[in-house]
Amino acid sequence: MSQTFVIAGGCFWCLDAAYRALRGVSSVVSGYTGGARPHPTYEQVCTGATGHAEAVKVTFDPETIAPEIILDAFFTMHDPRQLNHQGADRGTQYRSAMFYEDEEQKALFTAARERASEIWDAPVGTTEGAVVTTLEPLGEFYDAEDYHQDFFAKNPTQGYCLAVAAPKVNKVRARFAEYAA
Repeated sequence: MSQTFVIAGGCFWCLDAAYRALRGVSSVVSGYTGGARPHPTYEQVCTGATGHAEAVKVTFDPETIAPEIILDAFFTMHDPRQLNHQGADRGTQYRSAMFYEDEEQKALFTAARERASEIWDAPVGTTEGAVVTTLEPLGEFYDAEDYHQDFFAKNPTQGYCLAVAAPKVNKVRARFAEYAA
């Protein structure tokens, strides 16, 4: 039986591309969640006014790839210490967030964030550089427009894909080589 996680960590093109590089992931859908506006468009989400984050819905086979690997890969493909941005992408729509469906998912997400904190967190006695990934209840998930789906595969020579997405895909493939598709 497959499982699905909804997570956000910057531009959804990067998350989409990196998850598609892992064996056991059967589906990745780019979309929007965490906001109040029903059926938002990309242009509306980009303003930051909708409250939505660019997110991906990742469906995977837990017998092929453990949920913990899916979540550890999430913390590998983005910097969870950056509040409301990833690199040059700025705004709440690029926040680091995990959207849980139930208490079981919330517990998995909490454990993953704690594992990430061991790697990413600031030195003892400081708060600068701490993991800021939020845990939010999953509300409505709206699929992004068709041109956003599997964007990296469709546009491998596009500047953003070459400069930002490709290095993230390579990082995930290297760290989780045994799961590389």
